[in-house]
Amino acid sequence: MKSIFREYDIRGIFQKELNEKNVKLIGYFLGLKIKEQKKESFVALGYDARVHSPTLKDWLACGFNDAGVKVLDMGLVATPVNYFAGFQEFGELKANATVMITGSHNPPEYNGFKITINNYPFFGEDIYSLGATITQNSTKIIGNNSSVIKINAKKMYIDYISNAFSHLKGMKGKFVFDCGNGVAGVVLEDILDNLHINYELLYKEPDGTFPNHHPDPSEEHNLEDIKEELKKGYDFGFAYDGDADRIAMLSKKYNFKGDVLAMFFASKMKNPTIIGEVKCSQIMYDEINKIGKAIMYKTGHSNLKVKIKHTKADLAAEVSGHLFFNDRYFGFDDAIYATMRALELINEGFDFDKKYEELPKLFSTDEIKIPTTEEKKFEIIAKLKQNLANPPSGFLKIKDIIDIDGVRVIFEEGWGLVRASNTTPVLVTRFEAKSQEALKEIQESMTKMIEISK
Repeated sequence: MKSIFREYDIRGIFQKELNEKNVKLIGYFLGLKIKEQKKESFVALGYDARVHSPTLKDWLACGFNDAGVKVLDMGLVATPVNYFAGFQEFGELKANATVMITGSHNPPEYNGFKITINNYPFFGEDIYSLGATITQNSTKIIGNNSSVIKINAKKMYIDYISNAFSHLKGMKGKFVFDCGNGVAGVVLEDILDNLHINYELLYKEPDGTFPNHHPDPSEEHNLEDIKEELKKGYDFGFAYDGDADRIAMLSKKYNFKGDVLAMFFASKMKNPTIIGEVKCSQIMYDEINKIGKAIMYKTGHSNLKVKIKHTKADLAAEVSGHLFFNDRYFGFDDAIYATMRALELINEGFDFDKKYEELPKLFSTDEIKIPTTEEKKFEIIAKLKQNLANPPSGFLKIKDIIDIDGVRVIFEEGWGLVRASNTTPVLVTRFEAKSQEALKEIQESMTKMIEISK
């Protein structure tokens, strides 16, 4: 059971780790934690398209009710709607915590919980501590009161986004959107209709078996269908992960990653402060520092949501497509809102392909994942740091080492990153350089160093 309490959220396999007993206990002890902030507490609860999500909602509600926390049930929604609900009032009711039941882009048998308290992510040590408390009290019996108060957060969100981007009504262009049978279509279709935008939706029906392709737009093979559609005369395409907090944006020529989109959005802001994660291209940091301030920080949606609050930055971005707008928005990752900001740039005449081609040319790999175990992954990073502090003779000359999240090693001609994933038993690597030859040399050198450190 301990393995389900992860750095950013709680995640496991339905009926295995996420069984009735465990989920009710999570609801109860999380409820007690929520009540520490406010005696009369409300938690806003939403769920994604996975077939077992409604069952988990009922079990969680039992735990919350036993803890004396009232449940505001918003039903099937995108994760951004769940976050959004934490900032809203529903009549006289206001949630001081939110829980989104979602397996995000994991395989269909997985599910989990993304949690906020007072609009701050509940993660890291808080989640580990919750897991320890539940493990110590695993014999506690929780009742069967799954009663909830229904709220319509979805309509409130649709109205909010439609009003915020009313200036896009009837904009020119044809666009295709791949919802991947996740929950993006639950809100996106109404917003696009409200704005009279010319669109096609692929796989808009929520289906937790994901019959068409896996809902992870950071994997290129999951974008094959939308690329085919783009050939039919659409100007741009947008694709989403299972719970609609990550975006991929494509033209007929290019797939614009999260760090590239961050540069484009920042170019329209006055003296922007932009946060990137350790996997972001050096180009992003260099370009943003020309017009404002770029901050490098840890990977992970919870880490970046906290950092954006503390720094009051305008935007944070992950390469994978998490985009957190604090400029004109609430500072959480929302792929639907990011879509509207991209459409806004298009409407203003921003030439995505041309701007992309004007960027300095660097060569990079996608994320490369090296399988290991939950126990070993952090041990390997610790050993790698030791070895890099005293590298073997003949190793590439190191200019700097950034260790805020794993190790990002800066060389004369580029950089290499190795970090332990906080969600899966893998090491994540990425490499970037000024030439293909330098890229190959950096990748080979770093890969050998990883092998030595195992």
